[in-house]
Amino acid sequence: MLMTRLSLLFCLWSALSFAGSWSGVLVDSKCYDSEQRNVNPTDTMTAVDRDVNLGIRYCSPKQKTKSFALVQSDGSTFQLDSAGNTKAAELVATTGKRPRFAVAVTGEMDKSTIRVDSISTAR
Repeated sequence: MLMTRLSLLFCLWSALSFAGSWSGVLVDSKCYDSEQRNVNPTDTMTAVDRDVNLGIRYCSPKQKTKSFALVQSDGSTFQLDSAGNTKAAELVATTGKRPRFAVAVTGEMDKSTIRVDSISTAR
């Protein structure tokens, strides 16, 4: 009986992290977060006034970027885990400078962070 309960608990616990794949644009996480926070405190229409594409181009990752995020087409942003940051840095180093890094990421979602299994350029 105890083993049944433990196995049920383990199954429910593992369902809390979501495995899957995501596509979007790779950005410098620190730069992009800074751009998102850079708003006029009296502006109540920040969602309307914001140019996401400009922020993506401005925060395109460079050779020295250490922390990455994935921005999806709907504007949602996910941080990459440390292994994902390493894989993304390798990808940026091998592909060279680009105004937009369209990528596909597979892994597991943990809150707003993706534990990356693989990352590749998307077409």
